[in-house]
Amino acid sequence: MAAAIRDVNSVTYVEDRPGHDFRYAIDCSKIQRELGWRPRETFESGLRKTVRWYLDNSDWWEAIRSGAYQGQRLGVAV
Repeated sequence: MAAAIRDVNSVTYVEDRPGHDFRYAIDCSKIQRELGWRPRETFESGLRKTVRWYLDNSDWWEAIRSGAYQGQRLGVAV
């Protein structure tokens, strides 16, 4: 808990820079119109699948959080 409080207290807020976008979004209307492309997932279904993947694959990300994974390449024949 102390580490979380320390992290929150170390945040420095600055003024927004001029011309900064307040929202980032993708407009896929051109690819839909010209190529007939449609996304397979909605934002909600994609988010749901992403969260489910992380819940089902905790062995993958727990090594990162624990510090056991040090950036070495995985799955490469030596």
